[in-house]
Amino acid sequence: MNHRENVLKAVRFDSPDYIPMSFHINGACWRHYDQNALQDLIEAHPFLFPAFTRRETVNPQFGLTQRKDEPYTDPWGCIWTTSEDGITGSVHGHPLSDWNPFSAYTAPDPNRTDGTYPIDWKKIEERVQRQRKNGELVGGGLPHGHTFLRLQDMRGYENLMFDMVDEEPMLLSLIEMIEEFNYRFVLKWMELEPDMMSFPEDLGMQVGPMLSPNDFRKFIKPVYQKLMAPARDAGCIVHMHSDGDIRLLVDDLVDGGVQVINLQDLVNGIDWIAAKFAGRICIDLDIDRQAITARGTPEQIDDLIREEVEKLGSKAGGLMMIYGLYPGVPLENVCALMEAMEKYSTHYS
Repeated sequence: MNHRENVLKAVRFDSPDYIPMSFHINGACWRHYDQNALQDLIEAHPFLFPAFTRRETVNPQFGLTQRKDEPYTDPWGCIWTTSEDGITGSVHGHPLSDWNPFSAYTAPDPNRTDGTYPIDWKKIEERVQRQRKNGELVGGGLPHGHTFLRLQDMRGYENLMFDMVDEEPMLLSLIEMIEEFNYRFVLKWMELEPDMMSFPEDLGMQVGPMLSPNDFRKFIKPVYQKLMAPARDAGCIVHMHSDGDIRLLVDDLVDGGVQVINLQDLVNGIDWIAAKFAGRICIDLDIDRQAITARGTPEQIDDLIREEVEKLGSKAGGLMMIYGLYPGVPLENVCALMEAMEKYSTHYS
């Protein structure tokens, strides 16, 4: 079966041929590592990089929020800065740090932007048509940080927390504005009939979520439910990503319609993830980037991937795995991780 068919079978617990594995290389890596050495590793692992073509020099294109010394103002008026090319920055200019400008505030146009970057729907449609023609998985989705983080970017984290505690009426109006923009954006995507819709948004810290479960249920969960409804109603797979410790929120996420949950392994705990989801909800496991892959040994990396596959996967499916490479990981560990992901992808085959 092709990659699309295999992913769909993994999500639906329908006996995929292998565990879908994704290995993403952040653009900053091409300035941090020796490019030939990194390309040697990629060429040696065609399962992870089936379409790779070697280049004499790799010149990565950095997104508008990833350019050092080039502050970027997004369509909502949030000002992004970063200290390193290729690493997504953070918002240091909050357009609604006080509520005075809100009376004249208007939302951007979802025909022209996803809320963070400019978009061209015609090019997106052409890409979808190519993917469908080539038998590839068609994935759509909202930009990362579409609701809770958007509120935080616009108001500032501390202001937003007080707004929720105080049940600030203008906060409710702002949530409604963001929800309506995102809903129109989701409907635009649903016209293209994707296989999967993603709703990526970080909700967790190193320990615990960034907002209380009660505030999540009151202010954010109803928005998620509305945004995910068109995908659920169309039979499209609903995919949710969040970094951090989200153990106190996952029941509400699943209740809201999430079918594939992308969460971090060691922050939430492998055994906890297994007890909560294994065999019931498809896990798109975000492989550790903080400890073992960054500072462990190749043997420890192999042990980690094997443990995760054995505890979270099965021959029926229900497991996908993803890793994001950032500068600082030793190349011998990068190699060990690539080899382990390839080796254990067929553990149940």
